Amino acid sequence: MELNVRGRDIGSFVKEAQSALDGQVKLPAGYYLTWGGQFENLERASARLLIVVPIALFLIFVLLFITFNSVKQAALIYTGIPFAVVGGVLALAMRGMPFSISAGVGFIALFGVAVLNGVVMVSYINHLREEGRSVADAVREGAETRLRPVLMTALVASLGFVPMAIATSAGAEVQRPLATVVIGGLITSTLLTLLILPMLYRWFERGRNESRHGERTQTHLGCDG
Repeated sequence: MELNVRGRDIGSFVKEAQSALDGQVKLPAGYYLTWGGQFENLERASARLLIVVPIALFLIFVLLFITFNSVKQAALIYTGIPFAVVGGVLALAMRGMPFSISAGVGFIALFGVAVLNGVVMVSYINHLREEGRSVADAVREGAETRLRPVLMTALVASLGFVPMAIATSAGAEVQRPLATVVIGGLITSTLLTLLILPMLYRWFERGRNESRHGERTQTHLGCDG
């Protein structure tokens, strides 16, 4: 038997159909039902996604560690990913869209942009600290100076996905979830980068700053002696 599903996602339709058949249809011994077509492709893609997403997340963390040579700062920038996920999920819920393979691909693309904004912010704050600024001063100036680059990165990416988010032509069912995830996730991840990330940086580096201050004090006292 063949049928076309319109107006809803295939996954929820098949689950509903399976529960209805299990309760109303009793198959003779030796008979069984299989669901093929697009649903079979969906299951295969979902299985691949369960492998690809963890690998992508692991590689992002490894690259962050290589860039900053610090597990603490890599984890600091990595906090942008959960906030991006929250925005993507909320955007899907607000538009009444289920999670799909295209939405999963959108999350992977979103992770990269969210991490990029964090790298821009933390790199500049580190540069200011290397010039001798205190943690508080470096965080304050870094947040103010990198406000425009972070906003521009998020706006360019978001506006570029707007046509896909409102598309109604052929293939729109694939484009809309992807674009919706990216736009919603960029909103929350950008807010994190501009507001919460500087505060987390100051908290993460507080002990390190105190130890450096103590070393400079000891050196100054030794020279006076």
